[in-house]
This record gives sequence, structure tokens and C-alpha cells, in this order.
Amino acid sequence: MSSNRNATADLYSERVAGDIEGNENTPLLTNGSVPTRTHGASFASSVFNLMNAIMGSGILGLAYAMANTGILGFCILLVLVSSLATYSIHLLLKLCDQTGINSYEDLGGRALQKPGKLLVGISIIIQNMGAMSSYLFILKSELPAAIDSLLNPQSIGHAWYEDGRLLLVLVTLCVVLPLSMLPRIGFLGYTSSIAFFFMLYFAIVVVVKKWSIPCPLPHNVTTLSGAFQISNSSDSECTPKLFVISSKSGYTIPTMAFSFLCHTAILPIYCELDRPTKSRMQNITNVSISLSFLVYLISALFGYLTFYAHVDSELLLDYDVYMPRDIMVMVVRLAILLSVLLTVPLIHFPARKAAILLLFGGRPFSWLIHIFATLIILGVVLTLAIFVPDIRNVFGVVGSTTSTCLLFVFPGIFYLKLSTEPLRSFDSIGAIFLVVFGFIVGIISFSIIVITWAQNS
Repeated sequence: MSSNRNATADLYSERVAGDIEGNENTPLLTNGSVPTRTHGASFASSVFNLMNAIMGSGILGLAYAMANTGILGFCILLVLVSSLATYSIHLLLKLCDQTGINSYEDLGGRALQKPGKLLVGISIIIQNMGAMSSYLFILKSELPAAIDSLLNPQSIGHAWYEDGRLLLVLVTLCVVLPLSMLPRIGFLGYTSSIAFFFMLYFAIVVVVKKWSIPCPLPHNVTTLSGAFQISNSSDSECTPKLFVISSKSGYTIPTMAFSFLCHTAILPIYCELDRPTKSRMQNITNVSISLSFLVYLISALFGYLTFYAHVDSELLLDYDVYMPRDIMVMVVRLAILLSVLLTVPLIHFPARKAAILLLFGGRPFSWLIHIFATLIILGVVLTLAIFVPDIRNVFGVVGSTTSTCLLFVFPGIFYLKLSTEPLRSFDSIGAIFLVVFGFIVGIISFSIIVITWAQNS
């Protein structure tokens, strides 16, 4: 029992620097020369956990991003962002191995003292609470229609399951809360594997339905709600574009950055990995990002080749218009909602960890503090999801600020501050590029959001 408590408490503490040299085959969690535990999360479970942290509702918007950048433009940017995400994780793992620090927040504290730790902790909390609120908001909006279409397609009444707020409260209490109460992230590997297969099923349906919707798109189609929508598609719009540049292209990189953001979950997954070494965790990262890249690319490509310039910012809405009663589409919508639902507890884990670190420091694990932090965070997130009428703008601001900082800026700055390598070394130059790239992307995306608000108003 004490061994398990020590292993859990290690999530909130540092290794003693110098006890272990910076070798990529050195175990992460040790007590002198003897490991503090004999078993942790498996390689496959860690891959599913990381992929679930990577893949979320962002998969629904990538076809829209391809429509605004072109096929080649999208592929180039997707390779760039995924490669930079992998590289920034490499820098984090290298720092973790060199310094003996196994917490993103503590890396900030070591690099920039107390302000750095506070900045990283607040960024993680805001980022993850914004993401959780958005996911729950999607559940509130989409789950009633999905259940209604599956159970009673012809119903025009007001059944209890058509109340999105009531469904959201029930789902949060029955599913999200129990999973969020788990003290170790490794337990979520089973639900993470289910969520990944839901995403994989979504990609398969997008590929299959490419051949079921003709181009040019049909006119005067009936939506799921019974309204008529006119499509003004022409033969010329059925030709895929290789490169597209427009004002909407500015949203592409922030969307991709959000789609590959998993850095807040990297070190917790690393800490609970069985036989945790830098090379082993790097292999998990490479596998997870590569598989996510493949699923992203397939769903975006075939989604774009189905609707071309008419693709919606949320891909499922297009299928609601042109195939409102298709069984596969209804099932995949429910699968995506379940996938989003199972992602919320995984996103909750680093948010709770950051809050406990900021408020209580490196004290041993306490169930009282654990339960209290879980209830407070979920309460705030659920309140936002229920009462905020439109959270997309808030989520856009969060994504353009904290996402770019956690993905690009912080890993680069921390490496430049903590690494002993010369400034002209490959990784130091790469860290400088990450910082510059992150600042540019963040400023541009935030400016586009503000300009869009001004134009709409």
C-alpha cells in the first residue's frame, strides 16, 4: 500500500537532481538505485492514453481547414505542426531526464522560478478547463439530437432526453465524475482505447460516404430538423484545389496546434509508464502522433473531397444536411460524442494536478484534496457548459494563447534556460525556432479572432 502511495505522490514531486544521469535509458521514477514500483501502465495503454489526449473534437474541423488551404498546403502544414509537436515533446522529455523533474509546472519553476511555475500552472488550468467546457458544450448541443434520431426519428414531442442540460448533468454525474475520480491516469487506458476506435470509425465512415454523395451537391436538401437548405454547387467546384489562400486560412495552424496538443498529459503518462525511460516514452510519442496524423489526414482529405468548398467547420453538420437519416452517420455522430465524453476525464487529470501543485505544493497524496479539487473543477466546467450560450469564441481565444504557449513557447524557453548545451547546438537552435514560431502563430491567430469579432459586430 505504501509503495502505491509513494508512486502516486511522485506525480507531485521532483527527483533529486544528480542522483541519475541524463541517459535516455535511465528510469524516470527511482529511489536511489531501486525503483519505487515494479509495475506501471503498459506501452499500449500509454499509447491509447496519449492518442486520446491528442485526438478530440479537432478532427471535425480539419476538412474545413483543408478547404481553406488546399490539399498540398494542408499536408505541408500538418506535417510541420505534427513534427514540431513531436520535437517539443522531445525537448520536454530531455529536460525531464537531465534535471530529474517530472512535472511541467516544476520545469517552469526551475527555469523561471516561482513566476514560471505559476504561469505554466495557470496556462494548463485555463487550457484544459476551456477544452473540457467546449467538449461538454458539444455534448449538450448534439447528444439530444443524436439520441432522438436513433430512438425515435419521427418524434415531434418533447421527451426528457431532448433536454440537453439535463442530459449533460446526468452524463457528468454518471460517467465523467467517476472516471475523473481515479487517482492514476493509467486506469484510463481502457476508456482511451475505446475513444480511439470511435475516432477510427469516424474516419472510415468519411471514406465510405465519399462515394454516396454526388458532386455537384444536390439542391433543395432536407436537414435533420426538417428545414430546406439550397446548395449552389456547380461542376467547377468538384475539382480539388492544391493551394488556397484566403482570410480563413489563418485559422488552419491554430486548429492543427489544438489538434496535436497533448503536452499537459505527457509527463503524467511518463511518470506512470512501466519501465519509464526517455527512449521508451519517445517511442510512445512517435507512435501516437503518427497514428493520429494518419487518422487526421484521411478524415480531412475524404471529407474535403466529399463537400469541397461547401464543407462546414464541423464536418458532421454536412452529413446532417445531405444524409439526415443515414444509419452510419447517426451512429458515427453518437460515437464521436462518446469519444469526446471519454476524453474529458483525461483532460481533467493534468488540470487537477496543476491546481493541486499550485495550491498545496509537493505534499503527499491526499484523498480529501483529490476529491475536493475534482469536484471544484468539474463544477466550474459544468456551469460554463450549461449557462454559456456560445463558447466557441472563448475557446478560440484560449486556443490561440495557452495552446501555442504549451505546445511551442514554453518547451523552447525552458530548454534554453535549463539545458547545458551550447546555444549553437541543434536542439538549442530548434528551441529558438519553437519560441519564435509559437509567438508568431499565437499573435496572428489571436489577431484574426479579434478582427473577426470586430467585423461581425
